[in-house]
Amino acid sequence: MASEKVETIVAGNYVEMEREGGGAGAGAESSSAAPSSGSKLALSSLFWHGGSVYDAWFSCASNQVAQVLLTLPYSFSQLGMASGVAFQVFYGLMGSWTAYLISVLYVEYRTRREREKVDFRNHVIQWFEVLDGLLGRHWRNVGLLFNCTFLLFGSVIQLIACASNIYYINDRLDKRTWTYIFGACCATTVFVPSFHNYRVWSFLGLLMTSYTAWYLTVAAVVHGKVDGVTHTGPSKMVLYFTGATNILYTFGGHAVTVEIMHAMWKPQRFKMIYLVATLYVLTLTLPSASAMYWAFGDMLLDHSNAFSLLPRTGWRDAAVVLMLVHQFITFGFACTPLYFVWEKAIGVHHGAGVLRRALARLPVVLPIWFLAVIFPFFGPINSTVGSFLVSFTVYIIPALAHMATFAPAAARENAVEPPPRALGGWAGTFAANCFVVAWVLVVGFGFGGWGRTPVNFVRQVDTFGLFTKCYQCPPKH
Repeated sequence: MASEKVETIVAGNYVEMEREGGGAGAGAESSSAAPSSGSKLALSSLFWHGGSVYDAWFSCASNQVAQVLLTLPYSFSQLGMASGVAFQVFYGLMGSWTAYLISVLYVEYRTRREREKVDFRNHVIQWFEVLDGLLGRHWRNVGLLFNCTFLLFGSVIQLIACASNIYYINDRLDKRTWTYIFGACCATTVFVPSFHNYRVWSFLGLLMTSYTAWYLTVAAVVHGKVDGVTHTGPSKMVLYFTGATNILYTFGGHAVTVEIMHAMWKPQRFKMIYLVATLYVLTLTLPSASAMYWAFGDMLLDHSNAFSLLPRTGWRDAAVVLMLVHQFITFGFACTPLYFVWEKAIGVHHGAGVLRRALARLPVVLPIWFLAVIFPFFGPINSTVGSFLVSFTVYIIPALAHMATFAPAAARENAVEPPPRALGGWAGTFAANCFVVAWVLVVGFGFGGWGRTPVNFVRQVDTFGLFTKCYQCPPKH
C-alpha cells in the first residue's frame, strides 16, 4: 500500500504539503501495489482523504450554514428587510477578512517553525499554537479560552437543534429524550481522525443546506403572504441588535479555520476560499430569509425556527431530516478541535491509533451532552455565544493578533504573506483591522451583549427550569 507519510516542503515563501510518490492526492497509488489494493486506495482517496482546495471550500461553506439558516428569517423580523440584507453582506465580508488574517498568521507561524526544522507530520496545528508561536503564552491562553468555550457551546447548540428539529416530524418523544438519542449519535464523531477525513461529509452537508434553503424560499413564495401580514421591523432597539448579533454569528464559523487549513496539501491557497464560500452561502441565506419574512412578516418574532410556520409536507420533512444529518456533521466540525486539544493535554495526539484516540476523546462529548440536556435554551445560548464569544474569537482577537505580529518593522519586512497593494498595503490592512475591532467591540459585543444579556438566560431557567422535558414544544401533530 502507498505510504501515508506527508513531506513538508518550504517552497519560496510558501508552505506546501505533498504526498510521497507524486502527491496527486491523498493515498496516491504506488507503482508496485496490487490492482485490488490500488482500487481500495482510489476509493479511500475519493471518500476519505480530502486535502484539496475544493475540500477546504466545501468544509468552510458547509460549516457556515447549519441551524442558523432556520433562524435568519427570525433575525429579519427583528431587523427589517433592508437591514437584514445589509448586515448579511457586511458581516459576510468582515468574516472573510478575519479568515484571511488567520490564514496569513498560520502560514507565517508554520513557515517560521519549519525553518527551525520542526516536523508537523503527526501534529495538527491549532489557533492557540499559532498565537503562542507568534505572540507568546498570554495570547495563547486567551485564544485557547475563547476558542474552546465557543466550540463547546457551539456543539451544545447543535445537539439542542437536533432535538428541536426532529420534534417537528416525530413528537412521540419529548425533546429531552431526543437529545439523549442524538447525543449518542454525535458521539460517533470521535472516530473521525481529522478535518482531512471530512471530504464526503462536507460535500453532503452543503447539498443538504442548499436543499433546505431553497425549500424555504420556494415554500414561502408558494404559500404567499399570510392574511394581514405586517412588516414593522425594526420595532425595538433591543431586538435590532439581537438580530444583528445572530447574523454576526452566522459568518463566524472560522474557529476551525486553522484546522481546515492544516488539512490542505497546499495551505497557502486558502486565502480566498472563505470569501468564495461566503459568496455561495449568501445565495442561500438571502433568498430564504427574505422570502420567509415577505410571507410571514411579524409572525416570525414569535417563531425563531422557520420550520414552525410552514405546513407539514413531504418536502418539509425531507428538509428536517437533511438538516438533522447536517447538524451531526456540524457537531463533528465543532468538536474535532476540542478533541485535538484534549489529545494534546493527555498525550495521545502523536502516534496513537484511531481506536485509542477515539476512546480518549469520549470525555469531551460527555459534558457537551450533559449541558444540552440541562440547558436546552437554543435562542438565548445562540445569541449569548454570538455576542460574547464569537465577537472575540472570530473577529477581535484575529485582527489584534495580526496587528501585534506585524507591528515591528522587521516583521513586516520579512513577512511571508505581505498584504497586497490592492488592499492598501500595511497601512490599509492596519486601518481595516482597527475598524473591525472597534465595530465588533461596540456593535457586536457592546450592543449585542446588551440585547441578549445573561439576564435573559437566567429568565429562561426561572421560567422553564433545568432539565426541562420539552422546551418551547409546538403542539403535537
